[in-house]
Amino acid sequence: MAKNTSLYFRIVEGRNLPAKDVSGTSDPYCLVKIDNEVVARTATVWKNLNPFWGEEYTLHLPMGFHTLSFYVIDEDTIGHDDVIGKVSLSKETIAAQSKGLDNWMNLTRVDPDEEVQGEIHLGLELLRDGPRMALRCHVIEARDLAPRDISGTSDPFARIIFNNHSAETSIIKKTRFPHWDELLELELEAEELPEEKCVMLEVWDWDMVGKNDFLGKVEIPMACLQRTPLLQGWFRLLPLGNTEDDAGGKLGALRLKIRLVEDRILPSMYYQPLIDLLVESVISPAEVEDTTPLTMLEEVTTVESRQDVAMTLVKIYLGQGLVVPFLDYLNTREVHQTSDPNTLFRSNSLASKAMEQFMKAVGMLYLHEVLKPIVNRIFEEKKYIELDPCKIELNRTRRISFKGSLSEAEVRESSLELLQAYLSDIMASIMSSVAQCPPVMRVAFKQLHKRVEEQFPEPENEDVKYLAISGFFFLRFFAPAILTPKLFNLRDLHADTRTSRTLLLLAKAVQSIGNLGLQLGHGKEQWMTPLHPFILRSVGSVRDFLDKLIDIDNDNVPEAHQRAVFLPSVTVKEGYLHKRKAEGGQLLPRFAFKKRYFWLSSEALSYAKTPDWQVRSSIPIQRICAVERVDENAFQQQNMMQVITQDNDGQLHTMYIQCKNVNELNQWLSAIRKASIYNERMLPSFHPGAFRSGRWTCCLQSDRTVLGCSRTHSAVTLGDWSDPLDPDAETQTIYKQLLQGRDMLRKQYLECVDAETAMDEEERRHSPRMPPDGVQRSRKFHERRMAAAARLLDVVQDLERAHLAFERREKEEAANEILSP
Repeated sequence: MAKNTSLYFRIVEGRNLPAKDVSGTSDPYCLVKIDNEVVARTATVWKNLNPFWGEEYTLHLPMGFHTLSFYVIDEDTIGHDDVIGKVSLSKETIAAQSKGLDNWMNLTRVDPDEEVQGEIHLGLELLRDGPRMALRCHVIEARDLAPRDISGTSDPFARIIFNNHSAETSIIKKTRFPHWDELLELELEAEELPEEKCVMLEVWDWDMVGKNDFLGKVEIPMACLQRTPLLQGWFRLLPLGNTEDDAGGKLGALRLKIRLVEDRILPSMYYQPLIDLLVESVISPAEVEDTTPLTMLEEVTTVESRQDVAMTLVKIYLGQGLVVPFLDYLNTREVHQTSDPNTLFRSNSLASKAMEQFMKAVGMLYLHEVLKPIVNRIFEEKKYIELDPCKIELNRTRRISFKGSLSEAEVRESSLELLQAYLSDIMASIMSSVAQCPPVMRVAFKQLHKRVEEQFPEPENEDVKYLAISGFFFLRFFAPAILTPKLFNLRDLHADTRTSRTLLLLAKAVQSIGNLGLQLGHGKEQWMTPLHPFILRSVGSVRDFLDKLIDIDNDNVPEAHQRAVFLPSVTVKEGYLHKRKAEGGQLLPRFAFKKRYFWLSSEALSYAKTPDWQVRSSIPIQRICAVERVDENAFQQQNMMQVITQDNDGQLHTMYIQCKNVNELNQWLSAIRKASIYNERMLPSFHPGAFRSGRWTCCLQSDRTVLGCSRTHSAVTLGDWSDPLDPDAETQTIYKQLLQGRDMLRKQYLECVDAETAMDEEERRHSPRMPPDGVQRSRKFHERRMAAAARLLDVVQDLERAHLAFERREKEEAANEILSP
């Protein structure tokens, strides 16, 4: 049974940070670490002691983790960045909050003795030979130790301590992956073995000048050794122990939202009955009012969980090839239950959320193709644009004119011209993109158009069928992407203040166009009036575009298009990276790394000199067996990764690639890991260093073929729209949601006395004015509701029993391992 750990965190904002610059401010950014491995870096907020970031991430960590840490750092253009403080949370602290954390947390000081990491491989044995007793420690190796020296390595040695006795290993220079393979022995007397004492194993970085640096410790109670005389395995290194909690709030605070989801994933056969019920809901729906597993699922979801549930359902139905019938089912119910067309899809219903998540799942590459060139240009040009007279800052306009500051009227005129130019390009790109839009998305919109037209056929509601589509297409897809490009992976960093304002104005205009100009003049922002003529001129084009968008034959959309989030031939990530030349062993970094343009699809990782270069080198995805970070010490370069492949003869080959920043590194690592996640020959370990001058720079081994000295992280990925479909994990999410709402469903549908009473009361209430066949239909309707609920709750109960059985089996196996010699 597989175990999955997903960690969601949002870095919202900071407050009352200390000033680190001579200007009396700071330039803060956040660095996020999982067990001391950097997984994210926020944008820098310049000259601000109360920064807002609003950045969110989801990490999939199948191996679990111990600690999540957020470091707030002041960026300096000259010299080293200054660490302001950190918030560090254990996995246990996060897991204790089932609904997640959403708090302000004070920053603590960063103590070097607390910044430990890594593990040590030990064998510990208590020897008894008559009156003579000894404690023997086999210090084998360590991995992923903290770098304490300027070279990015350490000079580690280990020391065992018990009851005033101690012994030390030799010092191994310049490595974070030392191999000692040494025996340390302490001679003891019988009276020196009190059970309450602990054997301490410490790891230190040796320094020629000054005191040694602490690298971590392991504590093993003597009582444990007396019960099990021989202990052997990998032990996590622990810090000394922080005595100061939060520095009294003097370092400021972070507002964080964190949620941990841990799941045991059962074999597929256990989820099939729930899948069958979900499929049955959409392929053979009886009447719109009927209760189905989907309607019951919506009843037990909260507003907070509905988006996650919607995305999970979209992936399940994509995997089944039924995403269009699924959306049609939800949309039909939503349309049928709406009496006022002005309120259609205005709530955060399951139908609305499912459409949003569906567009992200199947349309993100399309969105990038349409918007990315224009968004990049807006970021590069950094024009000052403002229409609101209350927000115009004339001193910012000097660059626009050589004659000095412009007047307010001139700023508005210039801004209007620039906005119209950007809007024209955006709308032209969208209007000409019918052929680029994924066919499955077009079919979903066609079905939506049909349902709305059936429900609101009146001439005065002619626009409703267009508004239903444009409300999703423009208001919930394109406009949010224009407003916050980073959240849609259109940009690596957030926009600066000036660009952000331009994007906001453009997003407002696109929303108005998506609303077909019906809300113009009714809002408070009358300063947007100069844009109204352009918006109104665009409305006709939008109607024509939507007519073309839904002009598609359903039969021409193959099922395969619905089964995959992206097709094999589609590029899921691309961009310039620096590749290290294979023969560049002795070259200086500037000559050893060559700029190349990379493409990643689910079939191959390819690269060439430029995007237009005809000759490409290509690595088949199925040959990739590890994608990992590279230690800075390997090439004295930051933000490097390695792609390890295996040829037909079983030989391993490594390609080293440098990214421009840690976020780009994490995105490429995640993307390549997702593409290769189902490969069969993945390596369990790797070398974080490089083989240079006859040895590995990480563990100093001289054998090039020796097993890797660190564990691989092949399934650690960033959660986003390109996640592979995983039906078992997705169905487990739905099961947990139903399990939480089981009591409510049982009370509402299955408590027989109440259900029968409700039917009888309804019959009595309607009998005088309802014909006999109507009463019969009412009773049958309630009977169908009860039967549907009973089937669903039976499936949930079966899954619960299966989970409990697997959990008992795991505990029994663990107990047997402890008892076995």
